[in-house]
Amino acid sequence: MLHRSLLALSVAALFSTGVWAGVSADEAKQLGTTLTPVGAEKAGNKDGTIPAWTGVPTPPPPSFQKGSGIRPDPFADQKPRLSITGKDMAAHADKLTEGTKELLKRYPTMRVDVFPTQRGVVFPKKINDSALKNATSAKAVDGGLSFEGALPGVPFPIPKTGFEAMWNHLVRYLGIGYETKYQNWNVDAAGVPTLALVAEGFAEAPPFAAQNLDAVLKETDSITFLKLYYTGPARRAGEALLVKDFVNPLKQGRKAWQYLPGQRRVKLAPDIAYDTPNPGTNGASTYDDAFVFNGAMDRFDFKLIGKKEMYIPYMGYRLQFAKNGEDVAKANHVNPDLVRWELHRVWVVEATLKPDKRHIYSKRIFYLDEDSWVAVASDQYDARGQLYRSAFLNTTFQYENQTMNANNYINYDFAAGGYALSGISGMYYGVKIKTEPAAETFWAAETLAGAGIR
Repeated sequence: MLHRSLLALSVAALFSTGVWAGVSADEAKQLGTTLTPVGAEKAGNKDGTIPAWTGVPTPPPPSFQKGSGIRPDPFADQKPRLSITGKDMAAHADKLTEGTKELLKRYPTMRVDVFPTQRGVVFPKKINDSALKNATSAKAVDGGLSFEGALPGVPFPIPKTGFEAMWNHLVRYLGIGYETKYQNWNVDAAGVPTLALVAEGFAEAPPFAAQNLDAVLKETDSITFLKLYYTGPARRAGEALLVKDFVNPLKQGRKAWQYLPGQRRVKLAPDIAYDTPNPGTNGASTYDDAFVFNGAMDRFDFKLIGKKEMYIPYMGYRLQFAKNGEDVAKANHVNPDLVRWELHRVWVVEATLKPDKRHIYSKRIFYLDEDSWVAVASDQYDARGQLYRSAFLNTTFQYENQTMNANNYINYDFAAGGYALSGISGMYYGVKIKTEPAAETFWAAETLAGAGIR
C-alpha cells in the first residue's frame, strides 16, 4: 500500500509541475517494429485503401533534374480512384474535415479527387535513430509549452498529449533549410483573384543546420529562422520580414523584425504572432494560421483526440509547382484539377481557448499526418462555436534530402467568403534545398534594410 501511495504521489507531483515524462522502454520498442521509426502505424488498414509502410522513399521521376527546385509529379500518370462532390458527400462524411464538407456544401464546382495512398515518406537514418532515443528521454515541460531532453528530429514519436503531437509538427525535420521564390494569391467573395505577393523566402532550421544532431536541444535554442523579401506587386515591393522561434517560448519568445520602405528603418514587430490579422491574406487568416499552425501554444489547451482515417491533400506537386497562379486561384476554391487527395491516418488534436486568454478562435481542430507529423489541415471556430475558417496544406516529398515540404497552403474564410493561397512557386525556381547553412550575419535584423530598399 505504501508503494502505491508513493507512486500516486509521484505521478501527482509530476503533473502538478507541468512535466510529462517520455514513454517506457517497453513501449518505445514499438518503434521500428509495429510502428515506423517516427511513430506511424506500419500496417495498412483493413480495407486495403491505406497500404503498409515499407520504408522505401518516394523516388524522383526520370524528368527530375538534380539541383533544380522544381520537382515533377512522380504520380502524374495516376487516376483518381474516386471523386467526391456535394451530391455524394454524405457517404464519405466520416472521412472529411468540417472545412472540406463546408466547401462541398457551398460550391457545386468543388470536388475531392481521391488518389491511391502513398506512404513514401521516409526520413534519414539519423532522424529515425534520434526519434527512438527521444521516445524515452524527451519530456514536455511548463504544462506542455516547451520540452527538454530531445535530440533534433521528432521529440515525441509516441505522443500522449496534444501538446506533444503539436511539437512534432513545430520542430519537424526540415533538413538544413531551403530558399524559394513564390506567389501568394487572394480570391475575394465575388471570386476575383488578386496577386497578393511575390517574395523570395529563406528558411533554416538551426538544429539541423548546425549538423550536430547528437546535441540535446536547450530551451533557448532556435528552432526555425524565416526571412522574406517582397519583390511584388508594386504596393509591397521592398518590404522584408525576419522571424525566429525558439524551443521554450516562455524563456525566449518569438523575435520578429520588419522593414517597410516608407519608414526606411528596421523595427521590432512583436505583433507578428497569434491572432494578429495577416495583411497579405486580405484578412482571411491570422499570423498563427501560417503553415496551418505556428508559434507558441500558450493561449490554448491542446487535447489529443486520437487517430482517424481522413481524406487530406497529399503529394501536391501539381499545385505547388504550377506555372501560373491564375490556373490555381479559381472562384470560391482552388482548382480541384490540381489538388491530389489521399486517404491517410491522421492524429486529431483539439485546441480550446484558455479562459484567461484572448484569441479570435474559440476552438481549433488540427489534423497531423502520421507519417510526416505535418499538420495538413485545420478547422477554426468563432466565439459562438460556429465554423469560421479552415486551412489545408499541400505537402510534397523532397527526394534529395528526404524531407516533407510544407510551404503551400490555403486558408478559407467561411464568414467573409474568399480565401488566401500561399506558396505557388512553379513560375520561378521552385524550392531549392540548402546544402550549407547561411552565414550568421545573414540572419541579423540589420540585413533587412539593405535588401529591402527599392
